[in-house]
Amino acid sequence: MTSSTDRIEKRVTLRAPQERVWRAVSDAQEFGNWFGMELDGPFTPGAEMRGRLKPTIADADVAKMQAKYAGTPLAIYIEQIEPMSTFSFRWHPFALDPAVDYSNEPMTLVTFHLEPVEGGTLLTIVETGFDAVPLARRADAFEANEEGWALMADVLAKYVHEPRS
Repeated sequence: MTSSTDRIEKRVTLRAPQERVWRAVSDAQEFGNWFGMELDGPFTPGAEMRGRLKPTIADADVAKMQAKYAGTPLAIYIEQIEPMSTFSFRWHPFALDPAVDYSNEPMTLVTFHLEPVEGGTLLTIVETGFDAVPLARRADAFEANEEGWALMADVLAKYVHEPRS
């Protein structure tokens, strides 16, 4: 794991085929199931995705933590989809206060990179751009996402290890 004030990086080896992990991170419905969001449409490069937060289906304890944010609107902007390899999007990190308009703030870039390894898939999650987040929110956003990506990597591991129809 590597991090600085501008970058969070999490690496996890998932005991699942690359195809399964790719589907979980690049399909909007599957992504929403494990991450905890409901999105209005499929991921497409250049698309602005709107949706709402909802509890994950992959981990009951995490779902309880997420429940207080259920229904909170969100937007993500799809940057890159390279099948079986890279998926990335931009968003406003830690944008959970419904009374705040985050639309004029700079966004961070979240990238999922997959590579096959013996016994599964190495997933690297990188989020960059925190140094551009307004100073009043920067430390909280970084801390929340540093902890959040570690937690969500574990949730994703649970999600891809269980058979899905």
